[in-house]
Amino acid sequence: MSLTREQPCGFALMQGKTIQIFLPDGNARGVRLAEITSRTVLAILVPRAHLDIASERPELSRVGLYFLVGEEEGGGQPLVYVGEAEDVLARLRQHNKGKDFWTFAVVVVSKTQSFTKTHVKYLESYCHEAIGRAGRFRVENTTLPARPFASESMEADLHDNFETMRVLVATLGYPLFDEITSSSKDDMLVCRGKEAEARGEYTEDGLVVFEGSSANLEEVRSAVGTWVTRIRDPLISAGVLKRDGTVYRFAANHVFASPSAAAVAVLGRNANGWIEWKFADGRTLSEVKRSDVA
Repeated sequence: MSLTREQPCGFALMQGKTIQIFLPDGNARGVRLAEITSRTVLAILVPRAHLDIASERPELSRVGLYFLVGEEEGGGQPLVYVGEAEDVLARLRQHNKGKDFWTFAVVVVSKTQSFTKTHVKYLESYCHEAIGRAGRFRVENTTLPARPFASESMEADLHDNFETMRVLVATLGYPLFDEITSSSKDDMLVCRGKEAEARGEYTEDGLVVFEGSSANLEEVRSAVGTWVTRIRDPLISAGVLKRDGTVYRFAANHVFASPSAAAVAVLGRNANGWIEWKFADGRTLSEVKRSDVA
């Protein structure tokens, strides 16, 4: 199947693209191969549970880059481990035995088998930094990989490869490199209550609360052991919410799956985010985004 996608993601506005996704065994939740047919980069989504099936794909045994993605126990930011290998499949088998957190791997290889060790080590370092800037995932790697020397022409090619990779990886469900930015003041939302004052934006991923926003330090008594603590405690443990005097402060942009989850994190109580998040003119998120279109 194929789909067309146009997305502004912290870069210049992208032109429309047609992406082809191939399901080798017909399972839409299984192994998926994504490509822009005019480009040389191929991205492969490998569910950990289907690693045995994926092992039959010869593309996985090439020189390539890979991303292990999963969730931290108890919630918080999703995790990603960035790696490279001359035989990606062999490395995935090692990680299947040695790393617990990941549920999916996204592998990036060259359709023309033109990637060398230098290419993927350069991309590994570049991607590590790009994921850090985007702030959507916490990088599990303990050290920043060294970036090897690359000629000016090689760097130009690799940056072009990265742009293709960025689109393909996001299309497969993991916007690792897409920076969270506010598109305009008109889209800015505010959630206030007691000492909390948070700013955010409603996006295709959910409700983004921006870095620097404040959240109430204390939770209401009735919140103990409820959805409220289940949302806030992992954020505190992960350092997304850090104490700053009489409030918590968001140390980084954070994407919540729903407006209500974001409001709960900010206010420290049960809340309907569709009502609590408001635009500058006072209208609620519900009034703007859930009103009938004439």
